[in-house]
Amino acid sequence: MMKDDKRLERPRAGRMLAGVCAGIAEYFGLDVSLVRIGYVLLTLFTAFCGVFVYFILAVIIPQEKNRYFK
Repeated sequence: MMKDDKRLERPRAGRMLAGVCAGIAEYFGLDVSLVRIGYVLLTLFTAFCGVFVYFILAVIIPQEKNRYFK
């Protein structure tokens, strides 16, 4: 089921730290495990710059709205 209003958001469920990899995987329709493995490899091969990028993305990408409390 595809949404017409596709937005990059950090989900509240299915996340490990801040949900950046889960949000990217959901946005592009990929398996979250592949995105996480790619992130780890990118971080290892770029002298741990991926850690800084992850925290920047955690601040920039909005969190999914709470569907229970409006």
